[in-house]
Amino acid sequence: MNGVYDSNPADRLCCRHGCPQKLFRPLSIWENSCIKALFSGTMVIMKVLVAMSGGVDSSVAAALLSQAGHEVVGATMRLWGGASDSGCCQVSDVIDARRVCDSLGAEHLVFDMTEEFERAVVDNFSESHRLGLTPNPCVECNRHLKFKEFLTKAERLGFDAIATGHHVRLGIDETTGETLLLRGADRKKDQSYVLSVLSQEMLAKCLFPIGEMTKEEVRLYASKMDLRTAAKPDSQDLCFISSRNALSGRGAFLRERIDFHKAALLEENTDTELGEVEAMELLTVGQRRGLSFSAGVRKYVTRIDIDKRKVFVGNEEDLLVDEVELREKTFTSSSLVSGRNVQVQVSAHGKARQARVSDKGIVFEAKSRRVAPGQIVAIYEDDRVLGSGIAC
Repeated sequence: MNGVYDSNPADRLCCRHGCPQKLFRPLSIWENSCIKALFSGTMVIMKVLVAMSGGVDSSVAAALLSQAGHEVVGATMRLWGGASDSGCCQVSDVIDARRVCDSLGAEHLVFDMTEEFERAVVDNFSESHRLGLTPNPCVECNRHLKFKEFLTKAERLGFDAIATGHHVRLGIDETTGETLLLRGADRKKDQSYVLSVLSQEMLAKCLFPIGEMTKEEVRLYASKMDLRTAAKPDSQDLCFISSRNALSGRGAFLRERIDFHKAALLEENTDTELGEVEAMELLTVGQRRGLSFSAGVRKYVTRIDIDKRKVFVGNEEDLLVDEVELREKTFTSSSLVSGRNVQVQVSAHGKARQARVSDKGIVFEAKSRRVAPGQIVAIYEDDRVLGSGIAC
């Protein structure tokens, strides 16, 4: 296809990008929409439950699968029942998803998952802050709600697979037969980091129809299909933090759920006391702003000792480390073994760092900035996601 936009993306049978390794290949949109079920050139028609947030990506995912001939049912997860003026849980989003389904002639369901969301995401978010960690609620939402719980509901309702509008691709390891998770074709919108917690069992039942498309192609296709979400802006904020100011909103939200404590502010290398902070639970390793003192040079949070109520700060060099220990590891690929050379990514759109897998976690090729405890570390080989873990 040479990267040229097709009027009918559901008919694409080849990948726009060269594959970095010969032992595996990306799935085309056609294969992706069939979960490797191509027999004698005839596509197997499946019953697919599409997670629809009310945005353009999931709308186009549903449209592509419907156009390819699958039996599509859209489902919107109601996740947050509290006050919110942002995110993906507004009533208008449910309406948009339903209207898109109507235009496709598809049924639309709403799953009330507020209790599960409170337990798996909000409680985890609050408890992590209480312990001085920096959680990633969007990753935990994907892990527990948008995939695990959604898959369970789909299986109980008799669906063959689920689909989402994430910008990632699937592939096949031609040596092991494993399903591979690959970066999305649109590098600016790639969402493989937030899906690096998915297991082989989950991936085998997932479809990502827009993974080969750029965001511009997604919107163009939505416009041509006259989908009401074609020009809808992307959601950017946490759905359960109501303030447009992320810092003040987070503080107000957490203040209702955990106790805040003052802490001494100490110089990393000398233990010299520099002042104090009002709420140590709101700080994160690497943070520079909001420390309420002036040192003449930039200082960053280097460590947080919740038990002793001490926060250590230092220069940027004090943040550099050789390795990071990981817990709650997910092995997306069986080839994630100790000693393997890899790349790691520590934020959704962060720059990949060269590293090596160790028994305890990751050893960086060159000293790298410390990862805030609680953050996800995604492990790659080129475009291929090998797994992930939570930084200790």
